[in-house]
Amino acid sequence: MKKAKIYVIGHKHPDTDSICSAIAYAYLRKKVTGVNYVPVRAGEINSETAFVLERFHTEVPMYMDDVRTQVRDVQISPYHSGHPDMSIREAWQHLQQEKISTLTIVDENKKLLGLITKGDIAKTYMGVYDSRVLSQNRTPYKNIVDTLDGEILVGDPDGVVEKGKILIAAANPDLMEEYIEDGDMVMLGDRYESQLCAIEMNAGCLIISMNTQPNDTILKLAKEHNCTIIRTPYDTFIAARLINQSMAISHFMVENMKTFKREDFIEDVKDVMAKNRHRAFPVVDNQGKVLGMFTRHDLIDMDKKKVALVDHNESGQAVDGLFDCEIMEIVDHHKLGYVQSIKPVYFRCQPVGCTSTIVYQMYKENKVEIPPDMAGLMCSAILSDTLMYRSPTCTPLDKMAAEALAKIAGVEVEDYAMQMFEAGSDLKSKSDADLFYQDFKKFSAGDTQFGVGQITSLDARALKTIRERLKNMLDKAKEEHGLDMIFFMLTNILDESSWVLCSDAEAFEVACKSFGSNVTKDGDSVFVDHMVSRKKQFIPKMVGTLQE
Repeated sequence: MKKAKIYVIGHKHPDTDSICSAIAYAYLRKKVTGVNYVPVRAGEINSETAFVLERFHTEVPMYMDDVRTQVRDVQISPYHSGHPDMSIREAWQHLQQEKISTLTIVDENKKLLGLITKGDIAKTYMGVYDSRVLSQNRTPYKNIVDTLDGEILVGDPDGVVEKGKILIAAANPDLMEEYIEDGDMVMLGDRYESQLCAIEMNAGCLIISMNTQPNDTILKLAKEHNCTIIRTPYDTFIAARLINQSMAISHFMVENMKTFKREDFIEDVKDVMAKNRHRAFPVVDNQGKVLGMFTRHDLIDMDKKKVALVDHNESGQAVDGLFDCEIMEIVDHHKLGYVQSIKPVYFRCQPVGCTSTIVYQMYKENKVEIPPDMAGLMCSAILSDTLMYRSPTCTPLDKMAAEALAKIAGVEVEDYAMQMFEAGSDLKSKSDADLFYQDFKKFSAGDTQFGVGQITSLDARALKTIRERLKNMLDKAKEEHGLDMIFFMLTNILDESSWVLCSDAEAFEVACKSFGSNVTKDGDSVFVDHMVSRKKQFIPKMVGTLQE
């Protein structure tokens, strides 16, 4: 059975709270439930978050841009393999013994070469072949020996049939001289004269029926003429009927077949399976090595990916494929959004300044000891989201949690917060796109869809410099995301103010109307004093204006 796994994931363009809450919540839930909760991220981390993770020796969570079910989420079937020189008969016996319908053909490194099914083998039994088929396919002698349950008396067991046709010897040796050619494979009985004639005519191989033992003279002559001798317990009729089954499956296997990889999405897999005749498809890694088989049976009772959302509950901010997975839990501190689920979920949403504050409460409620690294991550998230208690979103509960966590983590709040903000204020080395999408979210108000980005910094000069750079991104982002308008907040943490860039005249008008006498206009931007919070100060004003 595949072990249950629940992915804990924040919103796209994750901030410090989104990443740190996912890690801390996954740790908590794994301790409480024993289930494998795995923190993941839906976007690249910013420089502030990178500083925090490095400071507390925590790995960056795995990137996951789509939570639709993949092949890796399904318990795939084990595979049964054969080598390309395997005989048709051996392949058939293996399929029958294992009660399977498909055999993968691999090389010595387990790399996929092809596959063969019961149906493919059945067609070989029904086929009418040229009498030279064994030589044309360079059939190994060991295959012939195995197929006829025989033994090789003279010759190289590792050799192959290189030329000639298959013949059943006539009773009269004199007649044999008329149709035996160089290299032919002659099937005969115990008649000394016939055996001798075939060798003298340079036959390549004698197959002697009924376990007859040739005399020493025949064996000696065969060695001298490089003629292989195989004896079989079967009579000539049975041996003739079986011998074509000694051909190697490499000549009948399906090559260039459709394969899947662990990263493939199940909905794409279903489309492929519906259009192909095979019941089973190889799953391979990037080097082409077989990992298992994906069958139609594997689709039965298939579980979707299970996820827990933190720091958001709106589909517009969520990772792609959200509606094709199973949402198990949501922990958030934002307004209610538009995430839907087919089953009841655990939903915890509190009006505090940071998701990590809620996670801290859950640690205390479940009496789970908080390790220093988890304490450091949650403390960092709270200081980041509340701008070290300056944001109007900050509550007494946020401050209490941050102070308690700081003691466990062994940090001094003010000094550490300034280090963290300075790390996040390194804006000069980033591209325009990196800056723009560092913390960008989509919102809706009635029929209006709008986006709001935000950068916070201690450096007023750096904010002024990137202001001109980001203006060029507004129109492009608006078109790419199909939005009606875009705003971008450049927030100075120290003086608790923000410049708001507006994408067009309509957005500029909405911003001016929203903040009234509190704004200072400058071209297509507005300056708003005492505004640092997108969630509590900016979004409610914009939504109110747009809904009027």
